[in-house]
Amino acid sequence: MSAGSLTVVGTGIQLGTQLTPEARMAITTADVVFLLVAEPVMEAAIRRLNPETRSLQEHYVVGQSRKDAYETMIVEILSHVREGQDVCAAFYGHPGVFVAPSHEAVRRAREAGFRARMLPGISAEDCLFADLGLDPARFGYQCYEATDFLVHRRQIDTTAALVLWQLGTVGNAAAAEEATPSGLRVLVETLLAHYPSDHEVVVYEASPYPGFDPKIGTVQLGELRPEHVTAMSTLYVPPAEAAELDLTMVDRLGLPRP
Repeated sequence: MSAGSLTVVGTGIQLGTQLTPEARMAITTADVVFLLVAEPVMEAAIRRLNPETRSLQEHYVVGQSRKDAYETMIVEILSHVREGQDVCAAFYGHPGVFVAPSHEAVRRAREAGFRARMLPGISAEDCLFADLGLDPARFGYQCYEATDFLVHRRQIDTTAALVLWQLGTVGNAAAAEEATPSGLRVLVETLLAHYPSDHEVVVYEASPYPGFDPKIGTVQLGELRPEHVTAMSTLYVPPAEAAELDLTMVDRLGLPRP
């Protein structure tokens, strides 16, 4: 096994309260920490844990694609691993959820013979389950990145909950622009082919600060507009109808009929 290592961690969503002890130890003991978070206060808190902290935010360049930005992040992280340093890369929320460079950095490090691991963290999904009272085992649960949902013709089960992430950048591929949900109208039109226009949906944003409430806005699907959306918004679409009960399967499983 080569010298040098990579540990990828998540900072959680809420400042200071959702950083796991395991992630905190990885940050404090690293030779260098690379950081990508949404809040300057969060960045300052990580720097207090390890002064050798460097932001990856500078890799976002106006007009550049996210893919190119992610590649430059990966190259910088791995350059220090190859120098024999114990590197920690810390990302907002869960490091493996909507964080493409984290997975690729771990993959390349392992492929090159370095020790590399990813530690779990609290994601926006975890906060959504708690804040909206959503139990994914109750109705079933399907989730997609909003733009991916459109361009890959994802199939919708209207009897299950639907969650669409990165609503604030739907249809926007640039890496460093203000939140512009340029594809929101197309998204609404697509959803209206499956749900009635008066179906109530929730625009959700987890709170980044302890003691502050999350942003939870309810609006009829047909009335969803850009002014309802921020850069961090997620769309929750409740089931529109009950799932059909297969009594033949109930009998085969030996379950009691309702």
